[in-house]
Amino acid sequence: MSSRAFQSRCLLLCSVLVTGLSLLSVRLIRIQLWDRKHYADKARLTFERREVLPGLRGKIVDRNEEVLAKSMPVGTIWVNVRHLTDPLVISYPLAHERVSTDPGWDELDSSARKRRILAERSVILKEFEEMPPGAMVEKAIAQAVSILARPLGLKREDMRGKIKKAIDRGTGEFALAKDLPADAAEGVRELISKHWLEGFFLRESFKRWYTSPDLAAHVIGYTGETVITDEAGDKLFVQTGKFGVEAATEGFLAGRDGWQEHRRAPNGARIPGDSSSLMPPRAGLNVQLTLDMGVQSIIEEELDAGLKEYKSERGCVIVMDPKTGEILGMVSRPAFNLNQLENLDTGAANFALQAIYEPGSTIKIVAAGAALNERLVGPQTSVFCHNGYYRQGKVEVEDHAPYGYLTVEGVLQKSSNIGAYKLGQQLGTTRFYEYLSKWGYGHKTGILLSGESKGIVRDTENAVDFSRATFGYALAVTPLQVASAYCVVAGDGKLRKPHIVKSVIANDGTVVERYEPEVVNTVLRPEVAKSMRKALEKVVDVKGTAVQASVPGYRVAGKTGTARRIKDGCYQDGHYTVSFAGMLPAENPAFVCVVVIDDPRAEGISLYGGTIAAPIFSKIGTRLAGHMNIPPTEPVDEDKLAGNQ
Repeated sequence: MSSRAFQSRCLLLCSVLVTGLSLLSVRLIRIQLWDRKHYADKARLTFERREVLPGLRGKIVDRNEEVLAKSMPVGTIWVNVRHLTDPLVISYPLAHERVSTDPGWDELDSSARKRRILAERSVILKEFEEMPPGAMVEKAIAQAVSILARPLGLKREDMRGKIKKAIDRGTGEFALAKDLPADAAEGVRELISKHWLEGFFLRESFKRWYTSPDLAAHVIGYTGETVITDEAGDKLFVQTGKFGVEAATEGFLAGRDGWQEHRRAPNGARIPGDSSSLMPPRAGLNVQLTLDMGVQSIIEEELDAGLKEYKSERGCVIVMDPKTGEILGMVSRPAFNLNQLENLDTGAANFALQAIYEPGSTIKIVAAGAALNERLVGPQTSVFCHNGYYRQGKVEVEDHAPYGYLTVEGVLQKSSNIGAYKLGQQLGTTRFYEYLSKWGYGHKTGILLSGESKGIVRDTENAVDFSRATFGYALAVTPLQVASAYCVVAGDGKLRKPHIVKSVIANDGTVVERYEPEVVNTVLRPEVAKSMRKALEKVVDVKGTAVQASVPGYRVAGKTGTARRIKDGCYQDGHYTVSFAGMLPAENPAFVCVVVIDDPRAEGISLYGGTIAAPIFSKIGTRLAGHMNIPPTEPVDEDKLAGNQ
């Protein structure tokens, strides 16, 4: 080979080496400079694992600080399938099982025990090299099942089946046993540590517990598991509000999770005794409701008794403070148990603020109150009611009795459809619908609960629809809207936003946020509201439609409502939604109470608001007066009181 050819080959070889080394240098520089963070994060995720420390969810309490919902510590035992199928990992518990029975084991310190285990581990790894694949895994599973099945409350075959199924599917991690009480979970943790079990670990969390799970279910609501994935790819189950106040105040109740980072060996096993950093969790805030659980118990008991007596399955009762708009009690049926969460498909709907229905005569306060407020009439102004039948063009209105002249008070007392329509005529269509809107009909109240309906109120510019709207048809309302509207009359003529949350409180007792009464509209002048209370008081006397709503020892004001039910676009004969909206004492009401019963099927009784909803109100009012320490306003008829009880 010539000298020239040799030099050419050497030059070529050097060029290749230089080029290769240059490319390698560029790659190293890129890794060190541009990709440094990427590979550092990847290495950190490989050798460090962040464990979420859940923040304690805040409590829910009533206005008297009675605890309604709280979180209890629980534990979930998880299985890491990758660890449980890795011979290098599961050889530790197998080695421990052998040497822990040796004489003198109990006298050894931790260092001596560890040396014994490591020595035996090498023996085990060599033994299983000559056995069929999977033999060590089977042995490790059998060992874990024998130790953990009973403490976890599982049958051995069930625990083994769950693990084998996860292995066959290639599942990364799965929950073997959930929501263990704190003491039981700690006992399992000790067993895992004592026996050096690998692939099994405890995650602590909290389970929501409701102290009176059958009370105020639709208001309090419930939590559910939301699955999230952390930065290491592990699935975490976080409790979040799904319904009611639990969902509406999630931002306050949830608090903030903390975390703890643990260093792990390359095979993923945690390095014992090593912890790199910790951020403690922060507890959530406590939410105080406006509910009075004494009031709540009363209305739930009386509603259930009424539904049973009048053979109905759906209904509600709402009790409000007319001066503040606070909900003192709210119950809907059907319902559900907060701890068991069964029958949610039929019981989760909150009738009080989601059901819409034609209200019937309870709406007549709009036409009467508006006409008084506009000074078109006075309480004693006579209204001709056409002896029970009125017709003008396409508009036909009938009464249930042939009334002639009635005062404005008498229109409410006798619940005259014709009288209400004629008062509406004096207002005119535009003003009437404006007052409906001012009173809150056709709008959501804005209560801090999800799923509220706004009802249906619209001016169709149809004379027949207008006539029907004045006495409670051709529109749809919610019970909560009715309760809010009657608070206008019971108070100073102002419509207030109903609210269910009174305040948000930190764990040290500091009030973080307080929900003050909020005026939405000024509907009536105070003197008109007072006149309306006097008129509604006559509805409950012996000549009115709601004599059965009376409460011994107290002056009561209120209004009945009876409306035919619609099904498939047609009115059903003999099927009604009946209601009563009342207040006590009439002169200066301490509360407004609305009772709505849907489709009562009682036999031998007229299906009216005055015969079904009014008696339920009477029983509730009698008990609430005692519970709220309301002084009597009238002499008590002992015989009548005994009969009412």
